[in-house]
Amino acid sequence: MRRTVVALMVIALAAPGMARDRSEIPEAVPNGKPQSCVSIPRIRATRVHGDGVIDFEMSGGKVYRNTLPNACPGLGFRESFAYETSLSQLCSTDIITVLESPPVMRGASCGLGQFQPVTLVKKARR
Repeated sequence: MRRTVVALMVIALAAPGMARDRSEIPEAVPNGKPQSCVSIPRIRATRVHGDGVIDFEMSGGKVYRNTLPNACPGLGFRESFAYETSLSQLCSTDIITVLESPPVMRGASCGLGQFQPVTLVKKARR
């Protein structure tokens, strides 16, 4: 019996027009045990914070912070990446690739870390 494996490729982009200090990582409080994987269909948005931190916002509002084991050159500047997997999960064993543009070209490839559930700390407005 022959099985066909379908590779899923998803491109994660920060919302256009979002200006922020890329060196600032929003404060977050751990909210549970780190996980090795998250469900791809449940990923609603991603927020890149520099070359080493990505927040994955899930449907339902839960946020998982992934701190990469090593800095990923260009990730913080481009704020866009792709990944490829044959599973419906994105795991700490997977590799992301920075997308350079224009035109869309592949940049650095980097490993992910564990997915730490967090509660983002809201800053008081002045």
